Amino acid sequence: MNVVLYEPEMPLNTGNIGRTCVATNTRLHLIEPLGFHLSDRAVRRAGLDYWDKLDVTRYDDWKDFLARNPEAKIYMATTKAKRVYTDVAYEPDCYLMFGKESAGIPEEILVEYPENCVRIPMWGDIRSLNLANSVAIVLYEALRQNGFEQMTMEGNLHRLKWK
Repeated sequence: MNVVLYEPEMPLNTGNIGRTCVATNTRLHLIEPLGFHLSDRAVRRAGLDYWDKLDVTRYDDWKDFLARNPEAKIYMATTKAKRVYTDVAYEPDCYLMFGKESAGIPEEILVEYPENCVRIPMWGDIRSLNLANSVAIVLYEALRQNGFEQMTMEGNLHRLKWK
């Protein structure tokens, strides 16, 4: 599974998304320009001590991403989509793309992939959800559809035992 962030602007969101990617064995793809430096303390703090375990690739721009991933099946999360994210059958190697916090994915890109655009339903006139939350929502649906392959499905208590 792959998460693509198009020009992310907030280091805390990217750090949180990186941590989610490590927890789900998901590759993170960052399309420049970034609104921060990856060495930023906020990125590291949000990603905790997981950042060095993250499989992350950076790209100069959208064209660079496409050139280096020519066969990528990309699903684009946008408030402008007609389809809900749960209406899609996600492939195990698909790319889930999210736009920058202030503007989303540019419409010039969206119109090239109308059938691959998905939305998260929201109540009323809310403009958008937090980027890290949106990534988690769509990513976990894609993982669920693929049977949470090789993920831990049960936990242990630290001091006590389950009855």
